Amino acid sequence: MMTGSFLRSCKLTKSKNIMNHKTLKNLIVLESNVKIYIPGTIDINIASDNSKFVDNTLKLLSDYFGGSTSYQALGCWNSVNNGLIKENITVCESYCKEIDLKKHIESIINYCENLKKELNQENISLEVNNKLYFV
Repeated sequence: MMTGSFLRSCKLTKSKNIMNHKTLKNLIVLESNVKIYIPGTIDINIASDNSKFVDNTLKLLSDYFGGSTSYQALGCWNSVNNGLIKENITVCESYCKEIDLKKHIESIINYCENLKKELNQENISLEVNNKLYFV
């Protein structure tokens, strides 16, 4: 009969073997992740073409980190003044080295603050390493 500790050690060994596999050892690892959520509205609830802001954000992230990706999503949140808001958003993201994230995070926060003003939003969502910040 197999014990729980034996099974756990088998899982750990398998996990370590995957990470030590020769094909992964020689690959570039980008351990950090940045996402900027671009609203599809101006003034909280007026639908807008956000393609200019998406393009600018993708360029910024690509300039800082070498590349970026975007995808559509439906975002919902509670506005202090307007109740539940549902809107189409675009998430722009980049994976990067921790050192590059530290180098550029202040500029990214400033960019989000300017985006918030331009789109007249209560907040812009900025996700860094799976933690969400409201700028």
